[in-house]
Amino acid sequence: MKKILIVFGTRPEAIKMMPLVKLFQRKEAYDCKVCVTAQHREMLDQVLTLFDIEVSYDLDIMKSHQDLYDITSRIVLGMKEVLWDFKPDLVLVHGDTTTTSMAALAAFYQKIPVGHVEAGLRTGNLYRPWPEEANRKIVSVLARFHFAPTQKSKENLLKENVSKDHIVVTGNTVIDTLFLMLDKINKTAHMKEQIIQTINKVYPLSKKRKFILVTGHRRENFGEGFIHICEAIKTIAENNPHIDIVYPVHLNPNVQEPVRKILDNIDNVYLLAPMEYETFVYLMHCSYLILTDSGGIQEEAPSLGKPVLVLRNETERPEALEAGTVKLVGTEKEHIVRTVQMLLDTEEAYHAMSQAKNPYGDGKAAERIIQFIEEKLDNA
Repeated sequence: MKKILIVFGTRPEAIKMMPLVKLFQRKEAYDCKVCVTAQHREMLDQVLTLFDIEVSYDLDIMKSHQDLYDITSRIVLGMKEVLWDFKPDLVLVHGDTTTTSMAALAAFYQKIPVGHVEAGLRTGNLYRPWPEEANRKIVSVLARFHFAPTQKSKENLLKENVSKDHIVVTGNTVIDTLFLMLDKINKTAHMKEQIIQTINKVYPLSKKRKFILVTGHRRENFGEGFIHICEAIKTIAENNPHIDIVYPVHLNPNVQEPVRKILDNIDNVYLLAPMEYETFVYLMHCSYLILTDSGGIQEEAPSLGKPVLVLRNETERPEALEAGTVKLVGTEKEHIVRTVQMLLDTEEAYHAMSQAKNPYGDGKAAERIIQFIEEKLDNA
């Protein structure tokens, strides 16, 4: 029996790794365990509960005022003990967090193969996004198997001399999870009713009023970037009193402070607490368009037919730009305001984005990943 250790630490990682956890745990040929670092404690726990993910190892590293030095050291030392105890045949990590890079490093120190889910994403700028771009590159050096969501991601890895035999194009597992969640909401009447009631307590959903959904959390936007974003949102709200802006605000103080200072007490701006995954999926479904610096939302929203304006100067997801499902607007106030207004005022431009095909897959990425692992580990 092969031992698989799946490691993640944040809510987005949990969302994207959930399909793999569930599929592996149904297979008798594998002993699959989950290790969480809890890099983001509260938001991670919401997803663990929602999907009933059993955790075998919990490093529980989150501390108040932690920085990257704290996170890095605690993950490496914590993973040392986990790997000694479980002795996995393969460690699976996801994406670009500090949990991802440091779990891969810890596995490398014990010569345990690493599989990298969502491999090969690149902006070409080591500091944008920061530290995520460096984390991706570190894991690509250490990993044995690379699960690229798109052909372009595979090409990035080939340019870095990763063996083509160790790469497979799978699509993105976030689409697997999104489809599973939407199906569950649509088939579970009481769940849908509860979600609507939860949203209505903080924002009155109405078919008569469109709303723009906003999210933001990237470190490279802290400071001036978030100030400019908030000033743009304020201007958009003032220029469009018939449109609402709904903003679940990330808990990080670097986000909370400028958002509360600039956007509090504007009649058509609703500042909400972070939402549970199923509630946020439904909110995306109901929105008119989305402003975000999130990578995952760039992948999810096109499957819902929602245009995405990316509050970053570079994106590691150029496929979405080429497909026309997203536009880069950066953090410059006038550019954000101008692009949002164009989509609000120009029906043709809006439909061109909302009807573009999602380049990130068909909801079967996890199946392809496991098939590849079965072939490689059986021959190991």
